[in-house]
Amino acid sequence: MNSKKEFPEGMVPLGIEKFQFSCHAGVQCYMSCCKNVDMFLYPYDIVRLKKSLKIDSESFMRLYTRLVKGSHPYFPAVMLKLNNDEEKSCPFLAEGGCSVYHDRPSACRTYPLERAVDRLLARGRSRDYYFLTDHAYCLGHKEEKFYSVTQWIRDQQLQDYNGMNDRWTELDTIFSLNPWKGEGSGGPKQQMAFMVCYDVDGFRSLAHRKHLFDQFRLTKDQKDRIQIDDTALLQFGFDWLKLFLTGTSSLMRR
Repeated sequence: MNSKKEFPEGMVPLGIEKFQFSCHAGVQCYMSCCKNVDMFLYPYDIVRLKKSLKIDSESFMRLYTRLVKGSHPYFPAVMLKLNNDEEKSCPFLAEGGCSVYHDRPSACRTYPLERAVDRLLARGRSRDYYFLTDHAYCLGHKEEKFYSVTQWIRDQQLQDYNGMNDRWTELDTIFSLNPWKGEGSGGPKQQMAFMVCYDVDGFRSLAHRKHLFDQFRLTKDQKDRIQIDDTALLQFGFDWLKLFLTGTSSLMRR
């Protein structure tokens, strides 16, 4: 049996070799990649961005996102809504650079790399691969600085983003199997799933009304963190959705 992973022609994953790149205000193309870009946003991106902007998740979705067709027909994808100007610039681009840099999305952090996750391995095991992008306008590739993939992940603080995005990918795989058969697009289950993933404040309100946290074996520390920490709530929401849609999850009922 051939277990070697095959990739599209021209796509070669980086191994332990280093790549050349640096982005800073002294590079001539600085901020060019923040304009006219198609950027997908994932649930953890939105948690971080709405916190940085000090607004609720519903307001963030309304002001800064648009829905598009996802990788499968059973759940929409979320993209960043660009400014309606000639350059189609990122709404968070300020004169001196990114105004939400500390909480910038995972796509911005990963660049100039692209990350792919093999999610078809048995028993939920997965492996990720990184590919070096090649955009003609980007002069950062000519800067005399070198990174390995591991060094870049650490430098860009991608660990939390990758971990949460992997959990989201696992959930989206469930969505791709059409777990809301018979409801059609936009039915009650899909709306619930969308709230959990993209409207963490709305989900928190619903959970309080339904006494959802009391239905599971959670420690006091877990409950306290869920009450105030959007990341902890999003993790709980992902686990709850798996139980809600498949009947299996790490959550244990009382």
